[in-house]
Amino acid sequence: MISTVTTTTVTTVSSIALAASLTLVAVLLLLILLIQKEIVSSIDTTWAKRLSKVLNVALVPTLLSFAFIAVVKVMEVLQ
Repeated sequence: MISTVTTTTVTTVSSIALAASLTLVAVLLLLILLIQKEIVSSIDTTWAKRLSKVLNVALVPTLLSFAFIAVVKVMEVLQ
């Protein structure tokens, strides 16, 4: 009985820590991509325009994951 409770507790704590670290990584990635997009959009070359389109490919899923994270955090607060 005690080993089952201990195993469950360790699993829960490690999964919460993993979720928190993945959230941090997603937010930092979004921040980096948005900064890169802003810097590249100020340059007037064809290379910069292509890079801007490529950054959009990475930004859209990252923005969606950020929106999901924000909704989950708000739901946690409201419960």
